[in-house]
Amino acid sequence: MKHTLLNDKYPVFSLEIEKSEIRYRSLPALIDYFKEKIAENPKVQFLTVFDHFAHTSRIGGEIMPGLVGAVDIVFCFGFAIPNPLVLAVRPRAIGIADLGERFVISFMEAPMVPANQAMRAWVMDLKDA
Repeated sequence: MKHTLLNDKYPVFSLEIEKSEIRYRSLPALIDYFKEKIAENPKVQFLTVFDHFAHTSRIGGEIMPGLVGAVDIVFCFGFAIPNPLVLAVRPRAIGIADLGERFVISFMEAPMVPANQAMRAWVMDLKDA
């Protein structure tokens, strides 16, 4: 798993994985996997799946060559609301880009350690599932 600064601002974790390395070979299968992981944690609330590829296609937006699907799985840990500004960094999302023979799975670093640990574990557990 890589940790990078997207656009020199946003701390993002990402994993590029060949479909042949995991048992989940489709976007719907990966979405179900992450929904199961979210449901296993009573402190996490699943919100929605946003089909970013469909949206961008519908509005005539630019899509990189080779991308065949892109979704965001949106959820919230929300352990506490210590101040009103924390709402700006919630909810969380895990993005899945389907590049034909491989997936790129990414998420922005959360401002709380337990959320980062959980999201890293969910992504890394794909290799063992």
